Amino acid sequence: MKQLKTIKAYRARIKKYFTSLQGVYHMEKVPVKGSKEPTGMIDHKVCDREPEPPTLSGLALALNFTSITEMEAYEREGKFAPVVKKARLRVETEYEKKLHFQSSTGAIFFLKNLGWNEKTEDLLQDIPKTIKIEIVDPGTKLAGTEKEVDL
Repeated sequence: MKQLKTIKAYRARIKKYFTSLQGVYHMEKVPVKGSKEPTGMIDHKVCDREPEPPTLSGLALALNFTSITEMEAYEREGKFAPVVKKARLRVETEYEKKLHFQSSTGAIFFLKNLGWNEKTEDLLQDIPKTIKIEIVDPGTKLAGTEKEVDL
């Protein structure tokens, strides 16, 4: 793999990758509904290429890596690792946002593969497997009625 030489080159590739995901559109003039005058025109956004979600493999390709494994190795040892880590975090952020939608199964799968855990798993690890219940005699007898209480 031919690595990029400068931090500026990494930043430029990362910016280009995320910008390319925004899609492409143009504006067209369309008549306003119900208007009979030719001056009743408004701008309408026409999509030429739909926006796309970011992916780790897409980021790796944009940065000239040949695999995600190679990108991960660079994140551990590379000269400009913080810039690549931040770009990865941007991808992760987009999937995290999807957790707020009705069907977030794909986002959950992706985030778990990145090392995320459900909090319940962490909580369950601290719970003992068996619970011992012991009845202790308090020493004094509890009052059965209000009349048995001395003030």
